Amino acid sequence: MDRGVFVSRAEAESTTPVQLLDRYQREITPQKRGARMEQSHLKIISEDPVARCTVAHIAGKELTAYKNRRLKAVSASTLNRELNILSHVFTVAAQEWHIHLPWGNPVRLVSRPRVDDKRARRLVGDEQARLLVAARSYSNGGIALAITWAIETAMRRGEIAAMRWEHLDRKAKVLLVPEIKSGTPRRVPLSTTAIAVLEGLPRRVDGRVFGVHLASMSRAFAATCITGLTFHDLRHETTSAAL
Repeated sequence: MDRGVFVSRAEAESTTPVQLLDRYQREITPQKRGARMEQSHLKIISEDPVARCTVAHIAGKELTAYKNRRLKAVSASTLNRELNILSHVFTVAAQEWHIHLPWGNPVRLVSRPRVDDKRARRLVGDEQARLLVAARSYSNGGIALAITWAIETAMRRGEIAAMRWEHLDRKAKVLLVPEIKSGTPRRVPLSTTAIAVLEGLPRRVDGRVFGVHLASMSRAFAATCITGLTFHDLRHETTSAAL
């Protein structure tokens, strides 16, 4: 302290990642184009045990444990997205909110899983039928409709969760997806089966089609899923079946 190099850990000792995630969601996330999807990722992170530590005690060991837990439920690419968000949360906490991080940005202490971009898993045999049977018996069966929709349209989870009725053109049988990964809107043609899915859905007051958040969709799919299959694989099923 006499030399002027002492940095207090008090705030880091009394602050949890849950508090950082909540503040980040209120102050930073709304400024982003993919705000809704990021909110779902933030919710998932905040529900993990790592978010109950204090900021001062989170280092490589704690985040490696988080990584190993998440890889049992999600793909490497999904985990890397979560780590990217968490890393930015810590960066903002240090640079903008002036919270001293004893370990620096702890996400940098964790090795990232390799993403296999060549994955091309498809439904085989009776897997689609078994998947839908399991999905229909889960909760209110809503995940079954989302799975059928994904197979018919090749849309991503985030796009499905964000669907709104005003984006639907029933006459032209297309759905507008205003925001995608490339940043360019696109129009998705709708099959007879996709239209039938819509007819089985109630109109919600908030205007959302499926009325389910990304995190809830991920949990429901994981609970009903066939081993080795990811939600993203349903997109491969659509594009491969069209060839």
